[in-house]
Amino acid sequence: MVTKERFMQGMTFQQYLDQMGTNKEKFLEFLKEIKIRPEDREALKRLGKKLNVLVITEDWCGDALYNVPVLAKLVEGNPNVEMRVFLRDKNPDLMDQYLNQGMYRSIPVFAFFDEKMNEVARFIERPPKVTEVIEKKMLEVRRALRAEHLGDWRQAVVDEVRGLLKA
Repeated sequence: MVTKERFMQGMTFQQYLDQMGTNKEKFLEFLKEIKIRPEDREALKRLGKKLNVLVITEDWCGDALYNVPVLAKLVEGNPNVEMRVFLRDKNPDLMDQYLNQGMYRSIPVFAFFDEKMNEVARFIERPPKVTEVIEKKMLEVRRALRAEHLGDWRQAVVDEVRGLLKA
């Protein structure tokens, strides 16, 4: 459970940006490029209630690089949204509450809370339809690589077994 006190220990978005090392230039570039449709921004405002958004991330993560700027742009300027950012590796107590499939420390995590810190929604890593596209493409690439290197890879298995057995 995330308390208001724990939530307030997180970094503001600006503090997160200030401490970034890896991918900062690309992150800022994405932040400038992202355009949020007015109807999407308005839909969030029409919720009519205060939202606290807890973000768990790390600056080296590719999914975070692509997804955190989108969330930041979506909530930017909305007086009903307070966002706090936590680094995954420095906050295992939070991360372990949001394990992907109950076992993976996937990031980014966006956890949405009402004013009383009741969780109302969560987003982990990336949208499922994006994961589906990525996994399909990765399978195609693996199959193509195996077909292209089949003979060499089979010999590599033989060489590895021989090396392990010193034969």
